[in-house]
Amino acid sequence: MVTLDLKGAALALGVGLVGAGLFWLIGFPSAPLTGAATAVSIAGLSGLRVALPNWLRDTAFILLGIGIGSSVTPEMLASAARWPATIAILAAALLVGMAISQRGLTRWMGFQRRDAVLAAAPGHLSYVLSLSLEGKGATPRIAIVQSIRVLFLTLVVPIFVTVAFGASGVSFAPAAHMSIASAILLVAGTFTLGLVFKRIHMPAAFLLAGMGFSAAGHALGLTPGQMPATVTFAAFLVMGVLIGSRFSGQGWDDLRASLWAGLWVTGVTVATTLLAVVVSMLALGLSPALLIVAFAPGGVEAMAAISVALGFDPAFVAAHHVMRLLILTFLIPMLLSWPRSSATV
Repeated sequence: MVTLDLKGAALALGVGLVGAGLFWLIGFPSAPLTGAATAVSIAGLSGLRVALPNWLRDTAFILLGIGIGSSVTPEMLASAARWPATIAILAAALLVGMAISQRGLTRWMGFQRRDAVLAAAPGHLSYVLSLSLEGKGATPRIAIVQSIRVLFLTLVVPIFVTVAFGASGVSFAPAAHMSIASAILLVAGTFTLGLVFKRIHMPAAFLLAGMGFSAAGHALGLTPGQMPATVTFAAFLVMGVLIGSRFSGQGWDDLRASLWAGLWVTGVTVATTLLAVVVSMLALGLSPALLIVAFAPGGVEAMAAISVALGFDPAFVAAHHVMRLLILTFLIPMLLSWPRSSATV
């Protein structure tokens, strides 16, 4: 079984590496992430069964979390006083976007109300699909709609922010590489804390554990330095493969059947997100590029990785994406329990 997992992982990573190389050649931002996601998505839709073992996925999340945590500074955390306001704006945008998306799915695209609520959720895919399976919903259709949103945002956010605003050019990571002893301590501590977070069902458990443990280690001066560039590249590559693998097992016919639903949800989500960005920018004077990456409802790991690659405050970005998942944890069951008449107004 381990041999089969390793063969499948090697195939998936090979496809992702080819995509990353092509995107790097054409100068696409965040090439390991975006190139791998595109190549693996196409491979999955073409019939290739693409999957990564859980241990490899969790390892990538651990490394990404450690990398993000190493860039957390006291100056960066000083901006936390503004976060409650932007989180409140984000929560309002989530509710409005889900309500509009759900109404379109039920009125024009033949979705049952429960399936529409789950398909309209901007994130928390594993949670959404588990609720769908428990309720005997149209799980494959929901998965395609959700995957279209994640892939679109993973590809479009880096290129849009880079073209429209330019990467900040700032590196939040320390200049020197950390020692082997520091790396071992961080990985071991993150893994242990990640298991605790998983036990209490915290979203993005290993990523958050890595961020928290690494930030504490760097703040106390116990684990100075950053991960080598090769390690960061590998973690981004695995993240891209994971995003693309959501299309594995789906065919082009499946994609076409749910394409308009996926585009509708993605369009509504993008519109409400941009509205929230404008409100936050005008009210608080924050950078629109930073807000777009922080509010864009892609995967928390992917958006945090993009923030590092483009030189934006990864703590601010990760905090907002984690709060989005926590808000959805309570918002989705509430919408599912609302009477039919209330849910479609």
